[in-house]
Amino acid sequence: MMPLLVLMSLIQLLSRLELTEAALMQHSRPGATAPGDIIIGGLFPIHETVMNYTDLYSISPPQLPNCSRFYTRGLTQALAMIHSVEVANRSPMLTSLNITLGYRLHDTCYDVTTALWAVQDFTQSFLACDSSTKFSDPPKPTMAVIGTSSSEISIAVARELNLLLIPQISYASTAAILSDKSRFPAFMRTVPNDLYQTRAMVKLLRDRNWNWVGIIVTDGDYGRSAMETFVSQATQEGICVAFKEVLPDSLTDQEKLNSSINRTVNTIANNPKVKVVVSFAKSAQMKMIFMGLNGKVSNERVWVASDNWSTATDILREVDLKYIGDVLGFTFKSGNVSVFTEYLKDLPRNSEDEINLFLKEFIREPNVGNITVAVNELLKNFIPDMVFSIELAVGALAKAVAKLCIKQQCKNQTAVQPWELLAQLRNVTFENEGAMYNFDLNGDINLGYDVYIWQETKNEVYKGDRIAEYDLLYANFTYIENHQYAFVNVTSKCSNSCEPGEFKKTADGQHTCCYECSKCPENHFSNSTDMGQCYSCDKDKEWSDSGSSGCNSKTHEYFEWNSGFAIVLLTLAALGIIFLFLISALFIWQRNSPVVKAAGGPLCHLILLSLLGSFVSVVFFVGEPSDMTCKVRQVLFGLSFTVCVSCILVKSLKILLAFQMNLELKELLCKLYKPYVIVCICTAVQVIICTLWLTLCSPSKDKVKHSKSILMECKECSEVAFGVMLGYIVLLALVCFTFAYIGRKLPQKYNDSKFITFGMLIYLMAWVIFIPVHLTTSGKYVPAVEMVVILISNYGILSCHFLPKCYVILFKKEHNTRDAFLKNVYEYARKSAENIRSLSETEPESKTNSSVYIISNPQLVSPLENISA
Repeated sequence: MMPLLVLMSLIQLLSRLELTEAALMQHSRPGATAPGDIIIGGLFPIHETVMNYTDLYSISPPQLPNCSRFYTRGLTQALAMIHSVEVANRSPMLTSLNITLGYRLHDTCYDVTTALWAVQDFTQSFLACDSSTKFSDPPKPTMAVIGTSSSEISIAVARELNLLLIPQISYASTAAILSDKSRFPAFMRTVPNDLYQTRAMVKLLRDRNWNWVGIIVTDGDYGRSAMETFVSQATQEGICVAFKEVLPDSLTDQEKLNSSINRTVNTIANNPKVKVVVSFAKSAQMKMIFMGLNGKVSNERVWVASDNWSTATDILREVDLKYIGDVLGFTFKSGNVSVFTEYLKDLPRNSEDEINLFLKEFIREPNVGNITVAVNELLKNFIPDMVFSIELAVGALAKAVAKLCIKQQCKNQTAVQPWELLAQLRNVTFENEGAMYNFDLNGDINLGYDVYIWQETKNEVYKGDRIAEYDLLYANFTYIENHQYAFVNVTSKCSNSCEPGEFKKTADGQHTCCYECSKCPENHFSNSTDMGQCYSCDKDKEWSDSGSSGCNSKTHEYFEWNSGFAIVLLTLAALGIIFLFLISALFIWQRNSPVVKAAGGPLCHLILLSLLGSFVSVVFFVGEPSDMTCKVRQVLFGLSFTVCVSCILVKSLKILLAFQMNLELKELLCKLYKPYVIVCICTAVQVIICTLWLTLCSPSKDKVKHSKSILMECKECSEVAFGVMLGYIVLLALVCFTFAYIGRKLPQKYNDSKFITFGMLIYLMAWVIFIPVHLTTSGKYVPAVEMVVILISNYGILSCHFLPKCYVILFKKEHNTRDAFLKNVYEYARKSAENIRSLSETEPESKTNSSVYIISNPQLVSPLENISA
């Protein structure tokens, strides 16, 4: 019993399938046809929607689709294909081969299922042998298909046509997935894919600094792919998507559609900062959105329209454009379509000869009525870029057919196979209006985009001016017009721009485009608007305050030549040098006078020469230091002043030996008294100290980095060596001071002891003050401290040792004679003898003898020798 029931069920199922197939073939009738040797199929949206032809809650046999809402622009696309086929048939390329192209056009009703039924008409001749349905007069096989405009439909159709490798050339489907030849080997198109369109849109947003946008798409492969691509590219360019709205693909379920439209309208209204909305939706859906937004939102908004609805200006018949904002439409690059315009104008004469059910239905529309009105409506509603794309598609097929039919007989119905035509299409190069075109490896023809701005008159909204064109190769815009449209002033940002000197601080969980502006910290900067972080200044060379837009170079600070203080000190040094030369000249002129001889004779010139070196060393303390100046200035001063003090030491010792010296000690010191040997030995010790300093740890240039400046100074390297050098000079000065102090009561007119004492005292006091000042002072004026001390020391010696002599030579000439000098010496001797006599009356003789002083040593009193001679 069971086998019998199963057998009866199978018989019933097979009978139903046979009836269904027959009914399907009966319903898949083309709306426009023309005979030819090579048949081309066409899929166009003649109607906008399909009413439910099956009960959603029950299963019944397939029924004829009930299409509604005639779509005028879909008819113009079908007519563009018809016209292009006729032009191709008249071309020498096909007439020379006696080959014609025919067509079979179907209505997709913007519905995938309806389009798939139409595909059955294209493939039935290939499947006739395998079908149980018998055809009395089977149609010629369709060698290629042009269409459709919808990516969603093209994806479904391409999968069916892939089974037989029937070439499909779309004139408007832009979904990126269709460029995948591993999945859609037979699909080709005469427009670029959406990767380029979304890239162009992102470029436009970036150029206008719109970084807070919304996106609206239609559900399906096309809409989802476009949204994914756009969001990815926008994120890479720092553009944030505030909201994403996905509308249902079907327009028949009004309840679902209205719910989605209301949600979208509320989303837009609740995001007032989103002034730019990118839309890949259908034109009918955008019409409903605009009607819902009418009067609810500000008109300071820009709508970036994809090719899906960029030319559908009729959607604003019931809404004023001024209440919506600006619409920027992306369209495919177009060519000259004036020939098609003339074709439309000639329709009244040619329409009777064509089997075009679509055109007849259009004429029967209530608002049309006759062919003249129909032509006017068609002229107003055709889209030039789509017409041009259809012309390219037909031109490519005509060229491929011609190349194929040269090699083989095309009159025979079975001689040509679709896959052979596909192979020719892949490599075909064809001409249109003088330009050459070909498909790339993905089967696309990439021409670029034009951007139009919608404009409004009293009666209608139209596409308006072309404001820019986008070059796919260079990925940039060329702006055609210089009009200052309102959208230029639109700002679409979540947060106000951060000014230079600030950076964006984003809270956790927020979009990167929503931020607060914080000032850059010290030594950091931002030099443009909306920077995500502050750059760090080169702390070794630059600085900046908080909130800076750039870094300032650190100034190099040192004791400058043009500093007022430096000018004063250098002037004093120059005056000192001048005085030295004048004194030296005076002493040379008066070299045989008692005053000059009493002052030391040749040693005076050596002192003046050493003071010259000391004055010159002051120059090396001014200006930007270098390694050389750092070494020279201390060593030059140390050696020069050591020579100076050594000569003064010899001089003070000489005076003491000549006038007031214990007899026992005098004989010993007289043997040791060698003036130039003493000077050389004292100087040699300082040379050793300086040599060790330069060898072991040499002074060098150093940079001390401060917050806003770099102090250029000399680093002594070894403070110990520096101290030893100065300490040695101080030691010599103390010895000079001691000797001079002992001989302070010697003959005053020719005795330098008091002046030496005072000079050494000035030197010692100056350097005692220098030490704490030098250790506690910092900055560029540290060299000035040492300069002041050097100048004080030099002028102290110059004033105490030489100026009194100059005064006597110039103004007291009566004292600068041999007689005056001897008289002064004898008076001092007489007073000394009286002191000795009074001292002998009160002290023992032995003690008195040991305290006797003499002044008659001719070797030590050189002035007396020279004068008596």
